[in-house]
Amino acid sequence: MHDFYQHIYEQQLAVLEMPSNKKICGWAIRILDVLFPERNSGNMKSVDDVKLAFEQFELELEQLLSKSKACQSCNHSDVAHKFFERIPQLYELMCWDADALMDGDPAAQNKREVVRTYPGFFAICIFRIANELHRLGVPLIPRILTEHAHSKTGIDIHPGATIGHHLHIDHGTGLVVGETCTIGNYVKLYQGVTLGALSVDKVFSNVKRHPTIGDHVIIYSGATILGGETQIGHHSVIGGNVWLTSSVEPYTTVYHQATSKFIDSKPIS
Repeated sequence: MHDFYQHIYEQQLAVLEMPSNKKICGWAIRILDVLFPERNSGNMKSVDDVKLAFEQFELELEQLLSKSKACQSCNHSDVAHKFFERIPQLYELMCWDADALMDGDPAAQNKREVVRTYPGFFAICIFRIANELHRLGVPLIPRILTEHAHSKTGIDIHPGATIGHHLHIDHGTGLVVGETCTIGNYVKLYQGVTLGALSVDKVFSNVKRHPTIGDHVIIYSGATILGGETQIGHHSVIGGNVWLTSSVEPYTTVYHQATSKFIDSKPIS
């Protein structure tokens, strides 16, 4: 057993220092709580309170980046400042996503309900934050954030994906969006949709492996669309359980034809 304990001890010494996932995710969730007071009970008494909150969030991000030690040569202060310069644009995108859910789901009664209860809204908000950090070259933290959303909602969106505005994720459980996927504007995705790669071979790590989805596309539950060269033309509808590895033209509707068997189960007299 000594060799085993020695091995574990050496692993402990070798691991890079990193703030806990709980601390990293808590930082992102507190930002959402301020951006969307519907998530909590708003407790800001003045504009200065809001300003102070975001200044504190920026300082916390700088500390998270510094303590992660994942990038020794990075200017963490500069990265944190650039991220918070983009917060108004990220907020606008999140509001448009909430509008897409309100407009596209007959069951949605008001924005408070969407913000407070819809897993698709939570997942896309966390993605927006993670994606911005990913674009700024921050390692690991973006993936920790989106995997947190994955664990809470069942919605798995890689922070490297490119997603336009007004994304509507209905239900969402089991949805997978790969790293190099591109999704246009006003797209609606249902639960169980996979936008994945044709191959998971490591040699393809630096090439586009996931599909491109045009504007105003609807993809129903259980559909699987694979491959970096696969393009779904704008205003197309992909039916439930469709399996696609090739492109479709704009304004195309694709349905999966299932065969149902009916068996007479009446008792034999």
